[in-house]
Amino acid sequence: MGLLERVRAVRQFHTGIEQIRDAGGPVAMVRLGPPRLTPTFAVVTSPQGAHDVLAASDGAFDKEMIVHVENRAFGSNLFNMPHEPWKPRRRTIQPVFTKKAVGSYAGHMATAADDIAAELIRSGRVDLDAAMRRLTLQVLGRSVLGIDLGRRASDLAEPILTLLRWNTARALRPVRAPLWLPTPARHRMRAALGAVNAVVDEAIEGAASSADAELIRLLQQTTDPTTGERLSHDAIRNELIVFVIAGHDTTATTLAYALWALGRHPELQERVAAEVGTLGDRPLCGEDVARLPFTVQVLHEALRLCPPAPAVGRRAMRDVVVDGYDIPAGTNTVVGIYALHRDARLWNDPERFDPDRFGAEQAAGRSRWQYLPFGAGPRSCVGDHFAMLEATLGLATIVRRARVEAESADFPLALPFTMTAGAPIRAAISSRG
Repeated sequence: MGLLERVRAVRQFHTGIEQIRDAGGPVAMVRLGPPRLTPTFAVVTSPQGAHDVLAASDGAFDKEMIVHVENRAFGSNLFNMPHEPWKPRRRTIQPVFTKKAVGSYAGHMATAADDIAAELIRSGRVDLDAAMRRLTLQVLGRSVLGIDLGRRASDLAEPILTLLRWNTARALRPVRAPLWLPTPARHRMRAALGAVNAVVDEAIEGAASSADAELIRLLQQTTDPTTGERLSHDAIRNELIVFVIAGHDTTATTLAYALWALGRHPELQERVAAEVGTLGDRPLCGEDVARLPFTVQVLHEALRLCPPAPAVGRRAMRDVVVDGYDIPAGTNTVVGIYALHRDARLWNDPERFDPDRFGAEQAAGRSRWQYLPFGAGPRSCVGDHFAMLEATLGLATIVRRARVEAESADFPLALPFTMTAGAPIRAAISSRG
């Protein structure tokens, strides 16, 4: 690959990583220019390589890639902290996001999904991406912040997108202006961060009087199991901000992709409708997830083909061996999740939407490290249970009430930070009633 092709491939960190794998193998060293001026990347696209990078807990890799360093402009949190300060923070927060703990938010999730389903039916023709963004922001507002965002959900979506775009653009730039320099992009980022901070601060201040702000109260009451110290206001705000930002884009895109795919495959859509139909007309609850195995398989397949995090990065903190390849200290290392999920050597007919590949029989014997929608290892996504509960109840609730017919054969992709829809995802909606 020529220099421009390598630069383009790194910037397109979903399909571009596939090109690097095809040209350079399962662990490819990618140089973008003189070593003194531009970093060298190791692009890892094998299950063993993913294990070697993400499962490491001995300090070989850390979140010191530029994308994490730049993200600290939004405040230190579980996503961007280096390993040592991350460990006590994770110990402190983990109990708040266990499968049992997040089950208490199921009611908010199902109610918001039911409202969105009614809205879709009234509209008749919709943009699935925009609708699912409204859904996830409403869920996050009630479940995470304890407030009804209402119209503010739409107002919050644009600042979140601004923050994501700023982080990605700056991280991928070979030369970065210092953070104190008052550039137009910096001004937009700070204005967007201020808008998000204002909503989160309002929620924290009002948590004591809100019946729905249980998560914030839990964060305020939780203590580090080693030191007994509680989280500060700023620490709680930083964690809530990253959870709102990450939880908004990722689950919205998963739901939009799943609905679009079901809209292209009516026979699969009817299987979901029949499955949820066995539960009757009552509001869904957390316990219903176990009764919706095919619905969950649909979401797993959506996450395979459209993983919200198409690549994850680490920095090699010392010389290390990854899948038999030597990685020098200081190397920016990228695990290509999108490439793993679509590798024909790992998946049968990988471009086909086939939820049955996640049935028990087909999944038997599959490597744990070829399917990584929430990352893996000690720094896997702390919100994975929350996301899967929200997505399962959301998809089941919508398909129970509405029939979806996708209008496009393609689902365009964009990379503001996580992977999102690159254009409106149009669909015709009709009532099942």
